[in-house]
Amino acid sequence: MTNASSLERRLRSELTGDVLFDRFSRGRYATDASFYQIVPAGVVVPKTMDEALRALAIARDEGRKVTPRGGGTSQCGQTVNDGLVVDLSKHLNRILSLDVEGRTCVVEPGIVLDDLNRQLKKHGLWFPVDVSTASRATIGGMAGNNSCGGRSLRYGTMRDNTLSMEAALADGTLSRFGEVSRDLSDIDAGDNARALFRDMLDLGTREADEIAARFPKVQRRVGGYNLDALVPRNAPNNMAHILVGSEGTLAFTTKVELKLWPVIRNKALGVCHFGSFYEAMDAAQHLVKLKPIAVELVDRTMIALGRDIAMFRPIISAAIKGDPDAVLVVEFAEEDQADNLLRLKQLSELMGDLGFGWNHDTRKWGGVVEITEPALQSGIADFRAAGLNVMMSMKQEGKPVSFVEDCAVPLPHLADYTARLSEVFAKHGTSGTMYAHASEGCLHVRPVLNLKLEKDVKAMRAIAEEAFALVREYKGSHSGEHGDGLVRSEFHETMFGERLVADFREVKQRFDPDGVLNPGKIVDAPRMDDRSLFRFKPDYRVAELKTKLDWSAYPGAGGGFQGAVEMCNNNGACLERKLEGGVMCPSYRATRNEKDVTRGRANTLRLAISGQLGPDALSSDEMMETLKLCVSCKACRHECPTGVDMAKMKIEVLAARAATHGLTLRDRLVGYLPRYAGLASRLAPLANLRNRSPLLRKLFERFAGISARRALPAFRSDVFAPPAETVGPESGREVVLFADTFNRIYERENLDAALRVLAAGGYRVHLPKPASGSRPLCCGRTFLSAGLVDEARSELDRLVAAFAPLAARGVPIIGLEPSCLLTLRDELASLRKDDDAKAISAHALTFEEFLVREAQAGRLQLPLGTVADKAVVHGHCHQKSFGAFKPVEQVLRLVPGLEVETIESSCCGMAGAFGYGTETYDASIEMAELSLLPAVRRADEATLVVADGTSCRHQIHDGAKREALHVARVLAMSLDRAKTNSTSPAAKEPNHG
Repeated sequence: MTNASSLERRLRSELTGDVLFDRFSRGRYATDASFYQIVPAGVVVPKTMDEALRALAIARDEGRKVTPRGGGTSQCGQTVNDGLVVDLSKHLNRILSLDVEGRTCVVEPGIVLDDLNRQLKKHGLWFPVDVSTASRATIGGMAGNNSCGGRSLRYGTMRDNTLSMEAALADGTLSRFGEVSRDLSDIDAGDNARALFRDMLDLGTREADEIAARFPKVQRRVGGYNLDALVPRNAPNNMAHILVGSEGTLAFTTKVELKLWPVIRNKALGVCHFGSFYEAMDAAQHLVKLKPIAVELVDRTMIALGRDIAMFRPIISAAIKGDPDAVLVVEFAEEDQADNLLRLKQLSELMGDLGFGWNHDTRKWGGVVEITEPALQSGIADFRAAGLNVMMSMKQEGKPVSFVEDCAVPLPHLADYTARLSEVFAKHGTSGTMYAHASEGCLHVRPVLNLKLEKDVKAMRAIAEEAFALVREYKGSHSGEHGDGLVRSEFHETMFGERLVADFREVKQRFDPDGVLNPGKIVDAPRMDDRSLFRFKPDYRVAELKTKLDWSAYPGAGGGFQGAVEMCNNNGACLERKLEGGVMCPSYRATRNEKDVTRGRANTLRLAISGQLGPDALSSDEMMETLKLCVSCKACRHECPTGVDMAKMKIEVLAARAATHGLTLRDRLVGYLPRYAGLASRLAPLANLRNRSPLLRKLFERFAGISARRALPAFRSDVFAPPAETVGPESGREVVLFADTFNRIYERENLDAALRVLAAGGYRVHLPKPASGSRPLCCGRTFLSAGLVDEARSELDRLVAAFAPLAARGVPIIGLEPSCLLTLRDELASLRKDDDAKAISAHALTFEEFLVREAQAGRLQLPLGTVADKAVVHGHCHQKSFGAFKPVEQVLRLVPGLEVETIESSCCGMAGAFGYGTETYDASIEMAELSLLPAVRRADEATLVVADGTSCRHQIHDGAKREALHVARVLAMSLDRAKTNSTSPAAKEPNHG
């Protein structure tokens, strides 16, 4: 490692960006979305392009390889190597110029597609190479892979939409690659670039006939180097097109000039149903004659898996009729919506002409479900875009593996190809999933294999060889979208022939004679089944470990903890680099560091439990640093399509840490809050002294790690104490109100308000006491946040004992604090499997969920009056994770005249005790400043600010100096106003407007 040490020293002395050479960081960059893992020598995250080029120069001097990296979502191992990884996604992500009239722009390679299109949208433009990973795929990575996207039928591939590129050769020469004449008389370039261009054009002339004979005649050909861009018949030749699809092996891209298109304004979808997969594939060649912009396949397996994923279940229910073997989603997007609707009608007629009908037998069963509602169209698009992750959501050792994933064959052969491919899978003891671009004969095909087993690795090799033989027979391309990387490069000779592969080597040698730039891809590749390069190497093992929570839904060590961690496939949905919408992952949105995203954390956990980060890595300081900014928002639980629940995994790590290192003072103060809250409230003036004393603030910061810049919630002596065990009319419908610790000791007004609202609605409210002892009931949330799982279980045992008799009668259990109430729907099931716990979990509802359910059933009668013209609402992360936020909006719309505006925010940044930490305070504020606090500051004084979470309200108060209200208090205020005015309609059903 002498060279590596020298490399690190020089990089640190000459760059201001991040230089990462520790074992944990290098492990996080060792994988992409393929099944490979190669640990790099180090990682650089440059702040400027000059720094990136300086890193390239230093690595070259030190004899190290360089691999440029964008989103790290490559399917074929393009972005893993053992040299220096240069991550361009954090800082090098600007639009450098935009020509609206000419419909072009120049961008830095690290800009993410969704970010680019968001900025272009206001000009009526977009970049249409709409890959499914658009929220994290960078333009540089898309150019490197020659990405295609779902609508390439109309818009073409990345190559078709790249006008020019600026790039540095391995020797540092910076040149512009664009359109040139054959005699190069029209370019202004240095001698080196001119000589390079001349050599490439001469190669194109020399090999024109071989290229014409051997290159597949399908649009979806992204394998090898684009030598066809160099032949005389394509004059004038665009030299950028030899870089597109070169996977970072020829030059280091610094700028990309793109062709832009007008945004799609109108769309109509026809979901064509088929009882036979073969018939669906055979129909594709006919459906494209209606000139749709896309025809996308969704097969039976993907539909079934989607039904098990909460975020997609309603979409499938609305779009899928009966039990199809496959559907083809046909998209029309002409300027005139009347034209789209006409084509939908023609689509139904065509399906009839092809012999399909809803009343026919299986082979010809089918028809069209027309989708014209924009929201449902978007939902279908999201489901299709999540296809890879949906497929990977299988909770078993075997997973759909990408290696013959995007072969492309001419459409007339698609049905026979897929049928024969299925026979190949069956021959080797497996089956496959198929979805994606039926319009161009490019299906994403993944046989289910367990690459930890030698027999399955051998099966993979055999399937690859037989599948590629089929592709050659049909004169297709073995690489139709995701490039070559480590998976397909070794097969180029059988696809293109010895002569063209020799030409590929000549191109690589001419551009990069010393093999500095991402070697091992496209030319001189290792065997695709070299297990030493796999994520699961032959010696991969996870020793048995003792876990605290239930992971039995997954396979592997730790009662399934291993399998849960390994669910992360690195596809990067958690990155959400578009930085808008959703919640996941809030810390990453603030820092943009790989360490602080769910993928980075899951990779670190996998490496730790498999011993690749040294002994005791799970409870190490480095692991705690990895999880430091995880706010346990549970967004990944809902938004990660493979269900990686990092909040739950963090509890296991904290428990392991507590077992080996003990508890910090802050852990004790936070975790044991429910146990000492009663004493603190009786001594409230003394307990609150810390907030008033600068000296005590500094002492708390030094010894307890609680930031002096943050005021702690104030204890009060008048804590909430139930007036009786039951409140409300004796004849009313029964409910339980769960008085959580936070509202009970800090903001009793919320519980008082909830009691008033429920009683006014005619409900009989139970406030159960513990079976023994006087200490109030608690869900154990604070103990879980400190890794004290046994203490949390003890608290939940007390709660279950008190609530179980009521739950057994079907009485709803209502809570105000989302994190506490939803503990009963989440962690309780991981700690207890008995019928009492299941009953409580089944009947646990947030305050708003209960009221909406009652209103929709016509049982809610609340006399409400006007309280304000407008309310802005921030949703608690756990509400969003459990689909419990929409009821908040619905309940607020019960208030007469109240306009409800939802703040498009991720986590507020407070997240329980997170925002109080000395080392996490700054990150907490950064998260809040992304959207929440600016939105609150924009609201005028007459506008209500609403937030159900205790932490959220405190963050809003600290950051924006505004009081935020729980929905219960808004409704109580509305009740008061109705009494005052005596002129208010009764609330019967929520307004869904």
